[in-house]
Amino acid sequence: MSDINFYFSIGSTYTYLTVTRILDVEKKHGVKFNWKPFSVRIIMNEMNNHPFPPDKKNKVDYMWRDIERRAKGYGFSAITPVPYPLSQFDLANKLAVLGLKEGWGIDYVRLTYKRWFNEGKEPATEPNITEICSELKLDKEKVISKANTEEIEKEFLANTDSARKNKVFGSPSFIVNSEIFWGDDKMEDAITWSKK
Repeated sequence: MSDINFYFSIGSTYTYLTVTRILDVEKKHGVKFNWKPFSVRIIMNEMNNHPFPPDKKNKVDYMWRDIERRAKGYGFSAITPVPYPLSQFDLANKLAVLGLKEGWGIDYVRLTYKRWFNEGKEPATEPNITEICSELKLDKEKVISKANTEEIEKEFLANTDSARKNKVFGSPSFIVNSEIFWGDDKMEDAITWSKK
């Protein structure tokens, strides 16, 4: 089975499309994605890259409509615009790091995105975080406390450093034997490359 490193940040809008369909794609193509939450915000700030600034209305409007169209094409929905950018970006992603270590991370990421793009509930804020923890049967105070530990912070920054070394500049990105594939629409290309 081919392994593909999947670098993502909760906060990336197009990553909604990827996390919503990735498990079906994984099963269909017989591959395994290694989920790696990283800080796309740090990397983009280093590049002085701000992809959808509020003063670029036409570009922002296009992004929202494009996500709606692409979601519909995949057979699910996106109700946009959603709260963006995230006020709790780091916490949302550190919870993903913790969850992936403890076995509930993929469910957390997918549920977080689903609620963000179907109910307009911003990740890692109330009441969303309480509701998600309840649905996943997690102790909210405990997981937030653990997500804010130095251990999780180090892993989050290590993933970010790994992304940087792999020349990742956006989310979602897929790495196959040092080849980078950026964007939801490149997931299948990454799979094809992994089987060469």
